[in-house]
Amino acid sequence: MPVTLFDLIVLGVVLFSALLAMVRGFSREILSLLAWGLSAAIAYVGYPFLAPTFEGFLDDPRMSMAGAFAVIFLIALVLLSLVTTRFADYIIDSRAGVLDRSLGFVFGLVRGVLILAVAVAFWNWLVGDAQSPDWIRNAKSKPALDMLAAKLESYLPGGGELESSLDRDQSRLLAMIDGNAILKFRPDARPI
Repeated sequence: MPVTLFDLIVLGVVLFSALLAMVRGFSREILSLLAWGLSAAIAYVGYPFLAPTFEGFLDDPRMSMAGAFAVIFLIALVLLSLVTTRFADYIIDSRAGVLDRSLGFVFGLVRGVLILAVAVAFWNWLVGDAQSPDWIRNAKSKPALDMLAAKLESYLPGGGELESSLDRDQSRLLAMIDGNAILKFRPDARPI
């Protein structure tokens, strides 16, 4: 099997992720993940308090909740990122900076492979292996990414039920796209 364009894309994504993580450092990468997780937790706790404000603008209560969640999440993420950036800069500028960047490179390699495995899982779900172009189907890296994607899917709740659930969701999404608009905006509404 020769090296295909897909293999070159895989190599490029993994190297880009590794180099980016090396430049940023392991501590900044971990702290940014922590900031994202903490922002999601803050938004989860806080969105019920802000959602009524959005109900004055949006008809759908789910969209009001999503809007409130997004606003709280973004504000928390910006504030936490300011704090974590300062702390990570302190670590990178210290004597541990070389170790921090080396661990960042390894972290970036792992992150790149995981991102590709998730992308391959979605590709397999949307397109399928039989309908994939030859440059994807015959890639040297595809079997390893398929195996990792299957392993990651096995960790998800529902296990074997996941594929049928995704098929139902895909059908519902296509029906919503063909039907009415998901978001109905009322410009005359006033906030509470």
